[in-house]
This record gives sequence, structure tokens and C-alpha cells, in this order.
Amino acid sequence: MTTTTTTPIRIENASRIFQMGDLEVPALVDANLEVEQGEFVVVLGPSGSGKSTLLNLIGGLDRPTAGHVWFQERDLTALSDEDLTRYRRESVGFVFQFYNLVPTLTALENVQVATELVQAPLDAAAALELVGLAERAAHFPAQLSGGEQQRVSIARALAKRPDVLLADEPTGALDLQTARVVLGTMQQLNREQALTIVLITHNPALAALADRRVQITSGRIVDVVRNEAPAAAADIDW
Repeated sequence: MTTTTTTPIRIENASRIFQMGDLEVPALVDANLEVEQGEFVVVLGPSGSGKSTLLNLIGGLDRPTAGHVWFQERDLTALSDEDLTRYRRESVGFVFQFYNLVPTLTALENVQVATELVQAPLDAAAALELVGLAERAAHFPAQLSGGEQQRVSIARALAKRPDVLLADEPTGALDLQTARVVLGTMQQLNREQALTIVLITHNPALAALADRRVQITSGRIVDVVRNEAPAAAADIDW
């Protein structure tokens, strides 16, 4: 984990345009957003609204066509491909809708894969303990529930000691009760570890968890609302 600042993520007039033949398709237009250290931010919008594009820019998986994305005073837009890869490995933990666990590896071994990417990782067993799965370390993915597999993927992300956790529809494949457990785990990490989390979703119910809700429509950030009293994950419903 690198040295943190109070505003580790800053997006300035960022746009991303995809070229499809002769047609230009704007996925994100003039986005401006700051994420404070230790915030839990939920980015809300329908499919195709630009929220995944925004997450990809923050995570260094893509570059803006125009504008800038800053992370701890580093302009990601100006980084070389090698430095951008290092940023993804060392500073960002990713959690996706589908868990992407290796089926022939145990939960512990799946987490250990991530520890090989960084110089000072968190112990894999300790990462599993953080998400409440210490007793399931020797189980293979097929022996775990969907919620447990998602928590293994969170542990895998945490093992890198990331500065920010980026979650792309992390409960999209889960039922309500299981989603509450997974979201509760993320909420606990945010509060107890001061882990900065940016979560994107099409589910408006998840906005209640956030310190701030960011609404994206047709590639534009149209609303940013601070939530003075975030709800507990156990209380959300849909």
C-alpha cells in the first residue's frame, strides 16, 4: 500500500469515446469526481450508462480519451503501460460480479495467487479471516456457496493491501440474503480498515450503504449526493 492522501482519487473532465467504424460512441462525458480516503462511494446507473467505464478509468484498465484521472497525485493518464500495470497490481483491488476463482485451487490458494503479485502482501490466511472464511480455507470453489466465493474474491483483493477496492456489480449474481452478507463484509472493511471503496451497481437499493451516491446517466455524472446516515447492509431490501 502506498502513502495515502485525503483525496486519493480525482477525476477531471474525463471523457471516453469508443470508435466503432465511422461512428464515435461516447461512454463517458466530462466526468468530474473526487473520492476521499476511507469513503464508501456507490456509483449508480442503468446498463450502458458509463459506470463501468468510470470504474475502468479509476482502476487503470482503460485510459480517458480526454481529461485526467489522478491517483495520489499521479496522473494515470500520463503513466507508461508498465507503470499502469504496476499501479493495478499494487494499489487497486478488484471485485467483479463473477468471482473468477480457479476451480482447482482451494480458497487459500486462490488468495495466495494475489500475494505473488506484490512485494508486501497480507498473509492469505489473514485475508480470509478478515472476510470470515478462515474455517473454509481448504475448500475448493465448488464446495463454497456463491456468497462465500465472492468473499474469497474480496479476500484475494485485500491480500494485495490495496489503497482502493473497486467493485463491479459484486452482488449481481447473489440473492438478497447472501448479498447482505457480502455487502456487510465490505462495509465492515470500509469502517474498520478505512478502506476506500467504489462500488458500481444498477441496483438503487445499494445507494443506502454509501457515504456518497453518484448517479450516472447517458455517460454523464448528473448527481452526487452525500448520505449523512448510511444504512447497515443487514437492513437493505429489494
